[in-house]
Amino acid sequence: MTDQAHADVAARWNENAHQWTSDVRNGYDVYRDLFTFPAFLQFLPTLEGLDVMDFGCGEGSNTRRLALMGARMTGIDISERMIDLARQVEKDDPAGIYYKIASYSSDTGFPKASFDAVISTMALMDGPDFQGAMHEAFRLVRPGGFVAFSIIHPCFITPGLQWQKDENGQTIGLRVARYFDGASFTENWKFGDRPKHENVEPFAVPRFPRTISDYLNAVVTAGFRIKRIEEPQPTDKACEAVPRFRRWRDLGAFLLLVLAEHPE
Repeated sequence: MTDQAHADVAARWNENAHQWTSDVRNGYDVYRDLFTFPAFLQFLPTLEGLDVMDFGCGEGSNTRRLALMGARMTGIDISERMIDLARQVEKDDPAGIYYKIASYSSDTGFPKASFDAVISTMALMDGPDFQGAMHEAFRLVRPGGFVAFSIIHPCFITPGLQWQKDENGQTIGLRVARYFDGASFTENWKFGDRPKHENVEPFAVPRFPRTISDYLNAVVTAGFRIKRIEEPQPTDKACEAVPRFRRWRDLGAFLLLVLAEHPE
């Protein structure tokens, strides 16, 4: 991908940064809070006492939670404004996190083999060069370490996704279409649980569709050895709290988790 593609992603997330951060920190990102991050925590090996790099850390909420669980965290993001917001929290309430503005798809400026693990939560699908990200992760991880990441499931979250409903308006199926359409596009949306009376501009989120083979082959080509893959469903408790999660429990997979080791 071109430098312009990375610059466009940075510009979009700079525009999104303040509203995104406000929404996340006010609990409107229910997918993160009740589904995707809890599932990722269950999937992860222990991080306590490890040097860990967070690719695409955004405003730092997940990075901070991992630091408070005992990891020595470093976070990078391509958005200057996101990093500024993350640094402000770290300044006000230190958790030992170092943040840096950098693309996870190129040389981040850290020495080779300087981390025990690279993790990423729901960020790698939003960058234009996943292969580059895996090569940089492999360079950064010490032999015997690992990479672990969560992404939206490429087999179900496709450019032609559409929910199917019956005559009563009940969701009964999921149409998946244009799976092999790799053209990038910008998706505009808001968090569904924010108050309806609040008038905010939708987030402009760059999307870079890939197949599952694009993702898994890039992990292997970089030099990693895939250890485990999971496709978690929302828990019954989460579905009770957010009924629309039942679609992802019963009809299709929303989340893909990948764990791969750096051979010793």
